[in-house]
Amino acid sequence: MMGAKASLPPVFVLNSLDANVSVIDPEKWVELQRITTGKEPHHLYLTPDEKSVVIANALGDSLTFIDPKTAQVQRTVTGIVDPYHLRFSPDMKWFVTAANRLNHIDFYRWDGKDLTLVQRVPTAKTPSHLWIDSKSRTVYSTMQDSDELVAIDIATQKIKWRVKTGPMPADLYGSPDDKTLFIGLTGGKGVEVFDISSEQPARSVQIIPTGAGAHAFRGAGDGKHIYVSNRVANSISKIDMATRVAVESYAAPGGPDCMDVSADGRYIYVGARWARKLLVIDTHEKKVIQSVNVGKSPHGVWTLNHAKR
Repeated sequence: MMGAKASLPPVFVLNSLDANVSVIDPEKWVELQRITTGKEPHHLYLTPDEKSVVIANALGDSLTFIDPKTAQVQRTVTGIVDPYHLRFSPDMKWFVTAANRLNHIDFYRWDGKDLTLVQRVPTAKTPSHLWIDSKSRTVYSTMQDSDELVAIDIATQKIKWRVKTGPMPADLYGSPDDKTLFIGLTGGKGVEVFDISSEQPARSVQIIPTGAGAHAFRGAGDGKHIYVSNRVANSISKIDMATRVAVESYAAPGGPDCMDVSADGRYIYVGARWARKLLVIDTHEKKVIQSVNVGKSPHGVWTLNHAKR
């Protein structure tokens, strides 16, 4: 049972090719139900007040809002074009989506309930993942098929600069001081590190070897370390953001993809993309301790009972 308290909020897993969400009991580690969504949900995100989990249905051109405690569907918002990846700005004023198949990034005003499209920014080929700095000034996005990193000014919704990256950049994670950006190279074997400390275009400073298919990130909860899933190598690496070194590695069979981390920081919940499973990894014992069958192509993973972002 891992010492879990009663009535923990569920773990949500997106099943991209089934167009639904698995709701997992984090005490018994069983699938409780599946919630139907729009076509091809890929990523999900908590609203700033943590009252809703927002499911981005890329081919459904919609968002599904779910209560993160009860797993009840709250509402569906239509007319959101190709929301592949999504992120709220820290100041809670902006909701940004990456249209992966249509090559643009959309800026929506967020008033705490409703979304209003303000600007659609054309980008390079296949915008993949998004990161927003802590001051809500800049959106960073990887370009999966043109091997680029793009920075967009939030105030003007215009591209500030673009730089080349390693092969097939995917998820990205910014350091707490907004000076460093880590990018998973799904077409490579590690994490590319960029200096973003000035107003000048980002500068690549090194590649941290982690494993083939470095893809998705999640903070470890201590403000010092991040995890990256190596989808081809079937592993997860723990990176020290200060020293820029991979300090630990955990086996994660079946194509590890998106992750979440338990509130105490001990357990990693990761979707095994090719094995149709949610894996629970104990970072103390350094092994998989639970495996839950879910749907086809499990992608995004999220829980309200998470480590500090």
